[in-house]
Order: sequence, then C-alpha cells, then structure tokens
Amino acid sequence: MLQDKRILLILTGGIAAYKGLDLIRRLRERGVAVTPVLTRAAEQFVTPLSVSALAGEKVYRDLFDLTEEAEMGHIQLSRSADLILVAPATADIIAKMAQGRADDLASTLLLATDTPVMIAPAMNVRMWDHPATQRNLAQIAGDGVAVVGPNDGDMACGEFGPGRMSEPLEIVAAVEAHFGPKPLAGKHVLVTSGPTHEPIDPVRYIANRSSGAQGTALARALIAAGARVTFVTGPADVAPPSGADVVAVQTAQQMHDAVHAALPADAAVFAAAVADWRVSSASDRKLKKSKDGLPVLEFAENPDILAGVAQMTDTRPALVVGFAAETDDVEAHATAKRARKGCDWIVANDVSPETGIMGGSENAVILITEDGAETWPRMSKQDVATRLAERIGNRLV
Repeated sequence: MLQDKRILLILTGGIAAYKGLDLIRRLRERGVAVTPVLTRAAEQFVTPLSVSALAGEKVYRDLFDLTEEAEMGHIQLSRSADLILVAPATADIIAKMAQGRADDLASTLLLATDTPVMIAPAMNVRMWDHPATQRNLAQIAGDGVAVVGPNDGDMACGEFGPGRMSEPLEIVAAVEAHFGPKPLAGKHVLVTSGPTHEPIDPVRYIANRSSGAQGTALARALIAAGARVTFVTGPADVAPPSGADVVAVQTAQQMHDAVHAALPADAAVFAAAVADWRVSSASDRKLKKSKDGLPVLEFAENPDILAGVAQMTDTRPALVVGFAAETDDVEAHATAKRARKGCDWIVANDVSPETGIMGGSENAVILITEDGAETWPRMSKQDVATRLAERIGNRLV
C-alpha cells in the first residue's frame, strides 16, 4: 500500500535521530520515496551523508539555499509529498508547530504545507510530562496532526518513562494505516498479550519468558486496519500500543475476568502466554529458608481463557484465534489444540531456545485453520501481525 508514495521525512535534534536511519530503510523496503530534511541539531546525531545514502536522495538542510529558494524550494518541498513525517519530533519542533513559528527549513515546511503531517515524539520523560508540551500536543492534534507514540522505556539520560520514540516498524505501521484501507472499521477486537505472573508469596511468582511483543504488534496492526482494540496485557516487556483500550493485569484469573468484561467483540485473539497453573494458596508473607526442609507448593489449575470464550454460546466472537507456543511437533500439537479448545484458528510457533523467537524481534508461524496448515516464512513480528490482521479483516467482512 506504500508503493510509490512520497514522504518528506524531517529529522530533528534528539538521540532518537539514529532510529531515523532504520526508519528510512524500512520505508524504502516498502517502495516509499523518502525526501529527507535535517535540522542543524539533527546533524549532531546523524550525518547528512548517511541519511542521503539510505534515502537515495539529496538531504535538505538550509532555508536560505540560494539555488533552491530561487524556485521557492521550501514551498515545493512542503507540497510535493503525500505525507510529512517528523521523526524524531522534539519538544522544540512540537512547540514551533503549535505556535506557527517558521525560523528554519523544517518549521517553515510544516507551516507552508497543506499536506497531512504525522509526528513521532521523542524527549526526556519530564519534558514529555511538562504542561507546556502537553498543551502544544493538544494544539497540534486539534490542528489535525497525527501522533505516533511515544513509548515507555529507558532514556539515554538514564531515566525511565514515556518519551522514548516509537520503533521504526511501529511508525511504518502508522504510515500504512494512514494510506491503507480500513477493513476493520467499526469492528471490536479483543487481544490478550504478555505473560501472567502467579504469586508464590509477596515477592516471588511463577511466570514465563513471553515478552508481549507479538501481541502488541498485532494490536497495532489491528488498530491500523481501523479496529477498536481492547488490549488485555500481563506484565510485558514492551509498551502497550497507542490507540488501544489497555487493561493491565497480573494473574490468569485477572486476565480471565478482564476478557469477559470486554465482551462482546467481533473477534478475539489470545496471544498471551497464560500460566496453566497457580499456587493454590499463595503465602501473604515471604517464605523463609528453614531447617525443616523445602517449602511444599500445591498447585491449582488456572481458568482456560481461550477454551472458555471459544465454547461460549451467547456472546462468542465471530472469530476466535489462539496461539500455540511449542518446542516439538509444532503442527501436530497446534492442530490438536485447535480441536480441543474449539477455536477457529491457531497461530503456532516453535519457541525452542535455538530459534530465538521467544523474546526476539522475529517470528515463524504456522496458521492452523479449518482448511489445514499454512506455513509462513520467518519475518519480523510486526510483519506477522500485519499479515494476520489482514486475514482477520478478510474473515470479518
């Protein structure tokens, strides 16, 4: 959907500018023509040569370039693109946009355009939380500027919190959503993601190695396709997707309750790695070592969230999708799971340690449906999500 689109990419001065290089590459992979603009501050983090080499085009830097401005170059630049993308968007450029300032090439381009504008903010957490920044964001959002992110995460300054620029594939997904059809418009999709933590005592718990990356990527892709997404997540390693109704939980029982509270839905996708068992009587005090020997933990079975929803008779979603993380006989085990649970599809993958899939950025899945097994090539988790969201859209039409 991005083939032959032209994007004017403005890189401003923040450490996240280095992500702009990967963003250019990702856009070019999808057939986008990228015209780059660098602020003077951005040149402190990335070089014009590296940006130009990746974009395959000249880098624009100076408002008072006599050759360009003889033909009103800033006007032509601002109106020749299909989208103007500012990534990273610092607090300074956001303030300029809100105030209508035009004191350099980037801000002048943004003021002189009638082209759609999208920004990916990136700044220190306190700058992001500052009332002035929030006022400026509200102003430009009201002016029609689309905002992607930011995420929570570690900052280059050593602090943690919101302000970390969205990853390049997240921004690409937002760009695709801008240009693409909305096959899931008006549909409500429930997505579960991440691990669950089952307490042993106040400081210990049973968990698994799920990062939540695939479920989060899927929620982003569904939002991009126009869906209203309820995102029920355990304590994942990745930030929840922008634009979703996020419900944070810890345990399997809490996830079960949140899922049923979110119904009805047109589709439900259970990507969470829910613990099968919990400690039946978790201690309310920290367990101590004892000369009497090791503590005895008795387990109870957690509710089967996928089977419970798949086998509903009244508010069952039209499409119920489960996930199967396997280490051997992946297709056979996943096929049996689909029949046992009563769901429509199973997305299966091999999470053996040597695959690097659990906790990694790529996935290789087998989609099990009523028509049989379909093996997909290994690709990024965001690309898996985009492909699966497209299939869901086709099914719900």
